[in-house]
Amino acid sequence: MKTKDNLLDVVTILFKWKAPIIWTTAVAAILTIIISLTLPNYYKATTIFYAASPDLAKPIPVGPMEKDIDYYGEPEDLDRLFSLAVSNEVADFMIEKFDLYAHYDINPESKKGPYKIKKKFFKLYKTQKTKYDAINLSVEDIDPEIAASIANEAREKVNRMAQNLIKESQAKLLKSYLDNIAGKERDLEFLNDSLSRKRAQYGIYNSESQGEVLAGLQANTEGRLNNMKARLEIYNKKSGRFRDSINFISAAIAGFEAQNNTLNAKLNTFNEGLALVMTLEKEQEEFGEQLSLDKERYKQLLSTYNNEFSGLHVVEWADIPIVKSRPKRSIYVIAAVMIAFLFSVIGVLLLETYKSINWKEIINAK
Repeated sequence: MKTKDNLLDVVTILFKWKAPIIWTTAVAAILTIIISLTLPNYYKATTIFYAASPDLAKPIPVGPMEKDIDYYGEPEDLDRLFSLAVSNEVADFMIEKFDLYAHYDINPESKKGPYKIKKKFFKLYKTQKTKYDAINLSVEDIDPEIAASIANEAREKVNRMAQNLIKESQAKLLKSYLDNIAGKERDLEFLNDSLSRKRAQYGIYNSESQGEVLAGLQANTEGRLNNMKARLEIYNKKSGRFRDSINFISAAIAGFEAQNNTLNAKLNTFNEGLALVMTLEKEQEEFGEQLSLDKERYKQLLSTYNNEFSGLHVVEWADIPIVKSRPKRSIYVIAAVMIAFLFSVIGVLLLETYKSINWKEIINAK
């Protein structure tokens, strides 16, 4: 019963003060309407995109090393785009391109001008991750066309910055390849000179077949020499009527011996330098193959470096918004009315509750 009486007392007090409460609420509503009508309309333009895989900027392997290409980036690629999107480079580019100092009515010559323009820009420029792991880049402006233009241009700026990061890495790798190729060409030239000198020194011009040829010639010469010696021995046992033949065969034996000695010397020299020449030839072959492989990789990387690639995949371009994003004037008015009514009620109840207290006595008593 006591609670019921208390509620009835509250209702009685509110009914007694209904006019001030209504007037206070009405004034708050009217003031909020007037203030909200002075606020400019802002329009939000939004573009949505995914991070592209850095694999798109790599040379495609050919042959057995060929593999599937990832077109969409990993979470770290998405984070990299977020970092680029909120960087000062993007802000400075947008401020200069769209003359935002004039658009936002900020004096660029003032001491706090750069701070104010950045603060204003990032207040209207937002990036966030969607539930599908895409990037939502939005821009608010009182001009819907400028809002759409800034959003699309900011996305393209982020794309170019992402491309430049990869191209800078590619440029360093290209220089490394060039330096490596130049070094290997010098080493290969030195190796070719060494091989030429050793071939001339040991008389080796074909390590694979020259040994067989020399051995065959030496065996053939030695066989003919032995044949001539046998014939000479037979002629010497006979009478002197074969003197002319003996002289001829003796001369032939001398010639075959000289030829055989020469072939033996060449064969010995060949065998002496064969291992060294074959080692140099093997190194030359390996160096040549590695140099060719490096040049091919350099050509592939250079081709990729010169070709365009995208650092992101656009899902939705920023269209010119038609409906304003803020202010929500009806919400402002409703909130102001509720707050004014609530505080009016609290004020009235406090006033009625403590009106019997003699505040002067309390103050004087202190």
